[in-house]
Amino acid sequence: MSVDITRGGLLVGLAVFGVIVYELRTVLDMLGLPLPLIPYMAGVFILIGLIIWVISVKGGWRTEPRGEKTS
Repeated sequence: MSVDITRGGLLVGLAVFGVIVYELRTVLDMLGLPLPLIPYMAGVFILIGLIIWVISVKGGWRTEPRGEKTS
């Protein structure tokens, strides 16, 4: 079974997710709950590694575009 995702799509999704989590961290800091940056960065890298591992286990990246095959 192959995961139907492209590398670019995954990178954009992770970038958006990372920005959202960082902004949540900023809002919590403004509310008086400071969170250190290093555990946040470690969590993001662990999440990226986990997602790439799951994609590798499920069959890898989609490398060919969908549509008609032209031979």
